[in-house]
Amino acid sequence: MNRETEIINIIEKNPGIKFREIMRETGLKNGVLSYHTRKLEENGSVKIDRKSGETRFYPLFVTEEESILITSLRRDTQRYIVLALLEDRPLSFNEIVQKAKKAPSTVSIFLSKLVDDKIVDIRTMELKKTYLLRNVDMVHEIIEKYNPILLERTAYNFADTFSSL
Repeated sequence: MNRETEIINIIEKNPGIKFREIMRETGLKNGVLSYHTRKLEENGSVKIDRKSGETRFYPLFVTEEESILITSLRRDTQRYIVLALLEDRPLSFNEIVQKAKKAPSTVSIFLSKLVDDKIVDIRTMELKKTYLLRNVDMVHEIIEKYNPILLERTAYNFADTFSSL
């Protein structure tokens, strides 16, 4: 198996994987991996998403909507919020804080991001804001398809800690 095929296989098994994670998985040095990922991008073999100082790699079969959800599920706090919202009823902000076991300020930041990314909707019920997942079926499908990969990558997810400071 050549290097590019190996990299594509890793990306297909780990959609939303970061460059450094691919380096760890392959054992390739930065420059060598950069060369191969650039070739894969030029050939249209993978999708590369460069946002806010973060580069993530996706297989071609992952849609834009799915890639946004996958990226959120790879971040601890956003994943905790999404998993809390998988219940069948809308949750209040305080219920989400309780279930996510994070500070209200941290939950507020990441819940806003999930709303902006159109993963979570806000509803007003009895004069109180509640939150619910926009597409529960897609969340279940993504978790089922890529679990445990999405749920076990917590060692690499330091972004939450620094983003919430």
